[in-house]
Amino acid sequence: MLSILVPVYNYNVFPLVSELKQQADYLKIEYEIIVQDDFSGNFIPENTKINSLSNCNFSINTKNLGRGRNINLLCHNSKYEYVLIMEADSMPENEFYLKNFIELISKSTKVIFGGVKYPETPPSIKKLLRWKYGINRETKSINHRFKNNYDFVFTWNLLLKKEIILKFPFPEFVTEYGYEDFIFIKNLRLNSVPIIHIENFLIHHNNEESIDFIKKAERAVNNLHYLVQSQKIDSKDVKLSKAYAILKSFYLVWIVKTIYRKTKKQVLTNLTSGNPKLYLLDFYKLGFYSDLKNN
Repeated sequence: MLSILVPVYNYNVFPLVSELKQQADYLKIEYEIIVQDDFSGNFIPENTKINSLSNCNFSINTKNLGRGRNINLLCHNSKYEYVLIMEADSMPENEFYLKNFIELISKSTKVIFGGVKYPETPPSIKKLLRWKYGINRETKSINHRFKNNYDFVFTWNLLLKKEIILKFPFPEFVTEYGYEDFIFIKNLRLNSVPIIHIENFLIHHNNEESIDFIKKAERAVNNLHYLVQSQKIDSKDVKLSKAYAILKSFYLVWIVKTIYRKTKKQVLTNLTSGNPKLYLLDFYKLGFYSDLKNN
């Protein structure tokens, strides 16, 4: 009936698998939980314990594939009609998580997105930026999601009919970090694959330090630049590249680059402080992108 897919990289996913197994066993459904480490090298002893659990499997890729290709492989190796994509550093909000999904599955079910929440308690100052970003940019009300059916859909906490991923897989040409989920969701929209929105939350326990989150943002902007340059993504489809195109049309890019270069140190100081401003993160990414375009 259900294959639960957990791509993992440098994270102890055993507690998540144990919780999911307990819920699935209680429901007495046919299921499997497949965890695939993308050649990370950390938490291997902890995650290897997954193989001692019935209906659960842990394996390690022989090379780093990237998240999208890792999910494609997980789906290919799964055996049931429906797949549920998880995030390694998450946990169901309650003990009815799987039950809520199972009750909604029918022959007409294509894709169901459960939504995301973040812990209510703020983390330490060093980790505040990622938490604040998640709270303000990723957590959306059910009404908002209804009105923006393909926006704010993440490629985790996502239940799909397996045939959907086999027909519209994650883009294999995205080999660096960032935007494989954007391309995947856009492909669903272009092919009129309906997405059902429900409130069945995973709590995202992201422990990323602010400086690491900024570095990942830089990697994502680098990848966006490459994908736009190689015409894999239309610049009008992504807010960042669209903003750059508007600035360019009014000959204002030089102003952004000048301010970015002069204020970069101060902006980074704020983003790693106890009161990070998300609009400064937006500006930082725009300045970083503008510098890439200039080079």
